[in-house]
Amino acid sequence: MPLVPVPKPTLIQKLKRFFMVDLIKGLAMTLGFNIGALTSRDSVAGKGIYTEQYPKVRPDVAPRFHGAPRLNMDPETHDTLCIACNLCALACPEDCIDVLAMDVEITVAGKPRRKKVLDEFIFDTSRCMFCALCQEACPTYCLELTQDFELATYSRAGFVWNREMLEQGRETVKYES
Repeated sequence: MPLVPVPKPTLIQKLKRFFMVDLIKGLAMTLGFNIGALTSRDSVAGKGIYTEQYPKVRPDVAPRFHGAPRLNMDPETHDTLCIACNLCALACPEDCIDVLAMDVEITVAGKPRRKKVLDEFIFDTSRCMFCALCQEACPTYCLELTQDFELATYSRAGFVWNREMLEQGRETVKYES
């Protein structure tokens, strides 16, 4: 087995190692960050503290982030925008959306007609991979994946959201700072 030549350290490298110059440089950098954290008024925006104070300060998520689902309502009539077309359920690769529709008889111009309306909307967030294919398939912009990222729950049943929960949204706890 051939020997690998190891270069001998120069006098400057020996002195740096003896006086621990690299260790002192690292300690000076750490001290600079700590002093910056203690003296900066806005320590989060400054260079001192680089952690976020979650949950007191909610972090900004990326604009293209897909989070909790929501069923949008018509702002004037407060009725659902969902027409129960089932396109979102067909577009979902994880099959986590169930749209249940019912037929209602209505009268248009004096003639009785049947109209399909939304009866129940079930969204299983535990199976969702937040790809937003359901949002893109919706012709009425009813289904939307919001910026809300807090989906934790204490039971598996809590991941299955019904129509009421999708329309009203989850209640988020806001902590006082």
